Order: sequence, then C-alpha cells, then structure tokens
Amino acid sequence: MVTEAKKRANKKWNDKNKDKMTYFRRKSDSKNFILKYATEEDLDKTLEYIQQRKNELKNK
Repeated sequence: MVTEAKKRANKKWNDKNKDKMTYFRRKSDSKNFILKYATEEDLDKTLEYIQQRKNELKNK
C-alpha cells in the first residue's frame, strides 16, 4: 500500500526526471532482450553496435 503523499512525491519526481526515466526503461529493456530473447545472430549484431558506440564516445 502506497500513501497518497508517496504517490504525489513519485509523480513529482517522474514528471521532473522524464529523461532519466526513459534512460532507465531503455536500459532495462535492452538487458532483458539480451538475456531472455536474443538469438546468436542478435548477439553478434549487438556486439557490433556496442563497438560502434564505444568508438563514437571515444572520438567525442
């Protein structure tokens, strides 16, 4: 059971931190996909994407 005050506080935080919420949700989605659903082909492609992103970040 969540109190009304806690609900309001959660809503206020969520409204104020939409970018963080999106980041957390996408991070969780990608982890779950990799661990539960990805095929070997998906994993190979994901490794390519990871390397590409690492290179982009390195060159910033």
